Amino acid sequence: MSVRELVVLGTASQVPTRHRNHNGYVLLWDGQGIMFDPGEGTQRQMLRAGVAAHDLHRICVTHFHGDHSLGLAGVIQRLNLDRVPHPVTAHYPASGQRFFDRLRYATAYRETVALAEAPVAADGPLAATASYTLDARKLSHPVESYGYRLTEPDGRRMLPELLAERGIKGPDVGRLQKEGALGGVTLDEVSEVRRGQRFAFVMDTRLCDGVYALAEGCDMLVIESTFLDEDEQLAVDHGHLTAGQAARVAVDAGVRHLVLTHFSQRYPDPGVYEQQARAAGFDGELTVARDLMRVPLPKRT
Repeated sequence: MSVRELVVLGTASQVPTRHRNHNGYVLLWDGQGIMFDPGEGTQRQMLRAGVAAHDLHRICVTHFHGDHSLGLAGVIQRLNLDRVPHPVTAHYPASGQRFFDRLRYATAYRETVALAEAPVAADGPLAATASYTLDARKLSHPVESYGYRLTEPDGRRMLPELLAERGIKGPDVGRLQKEGALGGVTLDEVSEVRRGQRFAFVMDTRLCDGVYALAEGCDMLVIESTFLDEDEQLAVDHGHLTAGQAARVAVDAGVRHLVLTHFSQRYPDPGVYEQQARAAGFDGELTVARDLMRVPLPKRT
């Protein structure tokens, strides 16, 4: 049975707190593990959350500020220590190649894993698998930053009442799905499009076209909300979003499940983020992320 869920390893912004580790997220998607923005302490948070190095197939870094990337050294070395048997691909801004090189080889260790480097230099597709395509969009931050989006290919949903009308049942249903037609009945006549799921990961950024492109039509949007609305000017100055801004993006983009994260240490009460997101008009599923929580993707509609 396929599992699609977000594992939250850390939710702090620049400064961790007693209750918030630096950033770290793993999206589990049909047996593939995609890690996003491993900050300091990620390796230990993986242990606490029940995520193994063997679960990881990709690492996606949005940008090279420390709270989003200093955990890379430990994660890469753990992949090698545990002799992960499959290739792992790392995506990160091409302009930060020197930082990636330093983190990859921060200390001595024995390389045992095929770690492929796939730097991102422009908007567009990065990878395609049987269950998703991965795309990147440039964001607006003081250093070059990219957000990431996974899109599942559209499928078909069989309609039992129409199959019954045409006398198609049992193994014939599978043959019709495979061949596209059976006994003069086409697949389109007895099924409908099942829209593929969509997931986006948006970290440090001001409002920009890239934010909206990533969020459009997402089943789950994981998005930074570093500041509360009363500090919007601080957010603009430092290249971040407020809770209300993030929620309005979700409203405009038709997001089903909004996950707010990357919180400034200046706000001790996480409940205020939810209040401001609701006040901004978002009425879908809403999660104010906490360290070590697991958030399942919404069921397909």
